[in-house]
Amino acid sequence: MKKRDDIPCGWAAASDTLYRSYHDQEWGVPERDSRALWEKFQLDAHQAGLSWITILRKRETMREEFDGFDPESVARWSQKRIDRAMKNPGVIRSPMKIAATINNAQVYLDMAEKGEDFSDYVWSFVDHKPIVNKLDHWRNVQAKTPLSEVIAKDMKKRGFKFCGPVIVYAVMQAMGMVNDHEVRCPRHKEIQKLEKARRT
Repeated sequence: MKKRDDIPCGWAAASDTLYRSYHDQEWGVPERDSRALWEKFQLDAHQAGLSWITILRKRETMREEFDGFDPESVARWSQKRIDRAMKNPGVIRSPMKIAATINNAQVYLDMAEKGEDFSDYVWSFVDHKPIVNKLDHWRNVQAKTPLSEVIAKDMKKRGFKFCGPVIVYAVMQAMGMVNDHEVRCPRHKEIQKLEKARRT
């Protein structure tokens, strides 16, 4: 029998291996690479209305179809290129979501042209320091927070699409802006140690 401090977050404990691997290796680890962050926002946008495991299972195919989620490439997509993506069963074939990804790539590039780094922009909302929550059970996590509403409002003002407060909070969790691992989960402390080591 596992010790209590060896038990992962409830949502990952009985999940399939792909979901568990995502929990153990990626979810909640602070990400500060702009391109990687932009990809996370797009994947969560495509997840809207679907389960996250659906996105995980399609993620590699989506990366291939969306040119490695390279904003410079995606921003130039033609209708022919969109039509090709719409025929790929390995992606989320939603015209609105694909159009939003193209739009978001263009906004990302506009920011870069103005000297704004996407990672610096996103992390500035927490002064570049992760928020560490103390969840006793994953079901107690909020779908959105006042901060995610502020970020969503600012992103929409800049022209981003599919970035409502619920999507934004999901990204905040995934990118490690907030540590929402249950306190009993080993990753809760491990991620804090990673961040502490980065700062020393």
